Amino acid sequence: MANTFKNKVYNGSSTSANANMNVYTAPASTTTVVIGLTLSNTASSQITADIKLSAGQTVHLAKNIPIPSGSSFEFMAGNKVIMEAGHTITTSSDTADSLDTVLSIMEIT
Repeated sequence: MANTFKNKVYNGSSTSANANMNVYTAPASTTTVVIGLTLSNTASSQITADIKLSAGQTVHLAKNIPIPSGSSFEFMAGNKVIMEAGHTITTSSDTADSLDTVLSIMEIT
């Protein structure tokens, strides 16, 4: 088994309000360990963000996170999320063009 550390990013500067931003989908024959997830507010006012995991069903990892202007939010805080092939992480913001996402992962192939 090979372990590969990666960052996946989503620049939300051209995204509609409440649009799901597909940050990462685990590839076939791969197990992924999410080790970090940072959301950054690039807008001039506070936003509210959501993080979802689609893994057979879609569930919220976090909902209605308030992020002040110019600030970021670290979701993981030492925890881990395991993703299997086909699982997807999405983020969204209630404000257009306002949310950048950085996802730090380890892929096991």
